[in-house]
Amino acid sequence: MQLMIPLRDYRVSGRRPWATYVLLALNALAFIYTLTIPDAGYVFVDGCAWRDAFRQSPPGFNYRTYRLYGRGCEYPVTPRDRFYIQYGLVPAEFLSGKDLDPTVTFPIWLTLFTSMFLHAGWLHFLGNMWYLWIFGDNVEAAMGSARFFLFYLLCGVGAAGLQMAVSGRSTVPMVGASGAISGVMGAYFLLYPWSRILTLVPIWFFLQLVEVPAFVFLGLWFLLQFFSGLVDLQGLGGTAWWAHIGGFLAGGLLVFLFKRREVVPGAQLWWRHRFGRRPG
Repeated sequence: MQLMIPLRDYRVSGRRPWATYVLLALNALAFIYTLTIPDAGYVFVDGCAWRDAFRQSPPGFNYRTYRLYGRGCEYPVTPRDRFYIQYGLVPAEFLSGKDLDPTVTFPIWLTLFTSMFLHAGWLHFLGNMWYLWIFGDNVEAAMGSARFFLFYLLCGVGAAGLQMAVSGRSTVPMVGASGAISGVMGAYFLLYPWSRILTLVPIWFFLQLVEVPAFVFLGLWFLLQFFSGLVDLQGLGGTAWWAHIGGFLAGGLLVFLFKRREVVPGAQLWWRHRFGRRPG
């Protein structure tokens, strides 16, 4: 559930965010490609391999569909779901090192990165890209394009790591850029806490436009992810809350390593002003 929707920030980056453009384009190309894969009809995966390895049904298993179309170890899934299973990040598969049907043609650990560029629908895709568009340019300006691109990928790795630490036995594929984008938001939180965010806020039955400081918007967003993650520890709700948390924390830590030397995070300036030594 999203209580507040950001519309824009008022901070001008002053630089062309080339890496942000590239990431938006890569995500868009991957999403368009998935739309060309049929979401009707069935192909089959080796369900027995998944049951033998993890004592669980394979991803995408539906008992009613299996009763109608399944044949022994052949479990029916749509071609698009098969693609998500293949190139998404399946925690149980990744942590065990077992690349089960449908397999990939590269080492299984690379699904850490392929999964970051896949999305499960229009709302998933557009929501993630909107957040990257709003927060990415200023964080990229603080790092430079090459560093920002690497920072983005490492935040995605940190996001996946925490999600797998919480639900390492899950056979549900993780897909989406939200973990990496959460890292961008964590960096923004520390770099520009006083930046104003124009936000659409639902109040009763009305929508209000409100300007709030970034630390308020992003702080509330993080708390929502945290408490949602506590409620849904088993991941039954279908949202990788702990990936959002892990990405945000990774971004908050990595920003100090990746920012340009002359950039001083706003949170650091506040800390110095609030707790620094004063002349006696």
